[in-house]
Order: sequence, then C-alpha cells, then structure tokens
Amino acid sequence: MRKGKLISVLMAVYNTDFVFIKRAIDSVLNQTYPNFELIIIDDGSDNDTQLQLLNYSILHQEKISYLRHSNRGQSFSINYGVKISDGYYVTIIDADDEYMPNHLLNCLNEIENFDLIASTSLTIVNTEADYYVPDKNNHNKLIHVDDCILFATLFGKKNVFEQIPFQSKYAADADFYALANKNYSVKKVNLRSYIYYRNNPNSIVAQLKKNNLS
Repeated sequence: MRKGKLISVLMAVYNTDFVFIKRAIDSVLNQTYPNFELIIIDDGSDNDTQLQLLNYSILHQEKISYLRHSNRGQSFSINYGVKISDGYYVTIIDADDEYMPNHLLNCLNEIENFDLIASTSLTIVNTEADYYVPDKNNHNKLIHVDDCILFATLFGKKNVFEQIPFQSKYAADADFYALANKNYSVKKVNLRSYIYYRNNPNSIVAQLKKNNLS
C-alpha cells in the first residue's frame, strides 16, 4: 500500500435531499484512512438544500471544499472537480450513496499495482429486480449491477482522469473504463465497501429502466 497519498473524493450534487447528502458526506469524513479531501460540486441545485450544504461544508472546511455552477450535468461537474483536485488519487461518491468506513483504505490496498480500479458494490435494493439495470448497448436488455462499471467505485491516479474526461451520456463510466483499459493498467475488484442505493425510484437508472421496459 502507498502510505500518505492524498485522495480527492469528488461529489456532484443536483437537487438531492440533504438527508442523503449528509449521509454521504459523513461516510467520507468517517473513513479510517484520513488523508483525503472532499470536493463537493453543486451542479446548479434549485431546491432547499443549498444553504444546508454550504453551512455543513463550512463546519468541516478543513476537509471539504464546496463550489457551485449552473446545471451542466454530472460528467461536467466531475471533470471540473478533477481539474481543481490536489490528490494523487481521485475517486467519486454519489450524493445519495455512502462509503463503509474502510472503503478508501480498501481501494488503496487494491490499486498497488494498477493505475485504475473499479469495484463491486454493496447494493441496497427493495426487490430482486433492482439488481438489474439497462445495458449500455441495448437499453431494452437488463444486466446485473455486479457486471457493470459503477461510476462512483472508480478509483485511480489523477492523470487517468485528466487524460480521459467523462462524456455526458448514459454509461459514461463504462466508456471511461474501456478507454482507460487501452492505455493504462486497470482491474475490476471485489470490495463491496461502496454502498450503492438502488432502491431510489427517482434515480436516472430507475427512470431509464422504467421508460424502456414499460
């Protein structure tokens, strides 16, 4: 394991309920590996979470940087976060998910011989069907979440994220990983320390699944 390397954790936020955002933030602040920064990019939220998020960020300003811009999408926000980050490594957390306390340490241990990893998740569902999401090449076909590349489980050297910006499209994470695989050493690992909440009926994936299979 590389010791003492700063990790930049990026979170894009758009109209997520503050209860979930706080849960995500707290899970980062409670990591067993302490050498990280959390960069929160508010992607033009227009609900009532803005002031709460700003105030909570100020309470933890030694670890959290908060910035805001007009609504441009998650990919744009994460790409911007990469540009201003200071970490040797970069990773992501969705505003309605959370880390287990050892997630960053697990990632550091796994990446020792690689430039980029993605991992399986501890997926929270209401029904068995929630484990399945639309395939990136055929939205009418469903695949198990364990067989996907999950945006927020990506963890890698900053230069990988600098060289391959995310595109504004469905399955931008899978495309990013495929491109990285051409020029870098990458690996899909089995960690399950990222908690992925698939029981949100308002998520982009849930809406896409509903529209294509209804």
